[in-house]
Amino acid sequence: MKKVYGVALAMCMGLIFTVKAQQQGERWTVEKAWAWYNDHAWINGANFIPSTAINQLEMWQEDTFDPETIDRELGYAAGIGMNTMRVYLHSLAYKTDPEGFKKRVDQYLGLADKNGIRTMFVIFDDVWHKIPEAGKQPAPKTGTHNSGWVQDPGDPASKQEKNFPALENYVKDIVGTFKDDDRILLWDLYNEPGNEGKGNATMPLLRRVFEWARSAGPSQPLSAGLWSWGLTDLGAFQALNSDIITYHNYGDPDDHRSVLELLKSHGRPMICTEYMARTRNSRFSNIMPMLKEENVGAINWGLVNGKTNTIYAWNTPIDSGEEPVEWFHDVFRKDGTPYREDEAALIKKLNEVKK
Repeated sequence: MKKVYGVALAMCMGLIFTVKAQQQGERWTVEKAWAWYNDHAWINGANFIPSTAINQLEMWQEDTFDPETIDRELGYAAGIGMNTMRVYLHSLAYKTDPEGFKKRVDQYLGLADKNGIRTMFVIFDDVWHKIPEAGKQPAPKTGTHNSGWVQDPGDPASKQEKNFPALENYVKDIVGTFKDDDRILLWDLYNEPGNEGKGNATMPLLRRVFEWARSAGPSQPLSAGLWSWGLTDLGAFQALNSDIITYHNYGDPDDHRSVLELLKSHGRPMICTEYMARTRNSRFSNIMPMLKEENVGAINWGLVNGKTNTIYAWNTPIDSGEEPVEWFHDVFRKDGTPYREDEAALIKKLNEVKK
């Protein structure tokens, strides 16, 4: 989601070939992974949260769950041929209302399916604010990127093994409940493990979430996206235990291609689950065609400009709240108008959407 810098070749090679990480559970064979991947149309879409939610809790809690907006905005994505959304869950929303949470997940999946969209669900997350709290969420900070996004389960919560039994129950219940639901494309078990300075302190929970999810017996593949080429222990464990290789890159085309070429050495299908930051020269025009040519899935950050304020760049707030000269993320305005008509036309063309 943030802080993804240029790739150092030596670090990346070290990540790929390290022998420190051990494979966890019954990972899919390469043959099974490719059979699954080739059974789908080219996977592309966006990281999705409705424009009316500032974070994962506001999306999923009963009082603020907004199916009308979800349905409308997934329709925008379907209109340009997107077929996949990457969506963050949150264990605290489950903890406060397990059955209601699962019903809302099912309702969301129904809306996505209605729009011809499959979903990647993200389980845990090490990015942004450390202590999530249930209930009413804060208002967005004017002109500030993702001012209300929260980690899951948080810090120090993610490091404390006393929390693991409840988290195990959450993972097994969610994955087990939806383990054969073909509306779910893939389980993305941990977003950017080790971010926000956690480093290897995240390793125990990363290991456990693979173990818990595998034990639930999902028909869908498991993955955890590579994102930092300096966190070699975590990255190697992610790569060696993921059925499908997923990764993040917000660099320019040369940087992105260097990552893509190195990750090919795993011999598995790949999906880029975060890219597209215009002011960093990661754009639809110069990245998405490359990913399609390479048969790599393409999931950009952001769909509709809303309370997350991701049209603003990381760590560069605009205190006036004026629209930036160039949007950082996102594709549509709230009314469904594309931020850039040429980008929407390109996405349609790559998805072979007929006029």
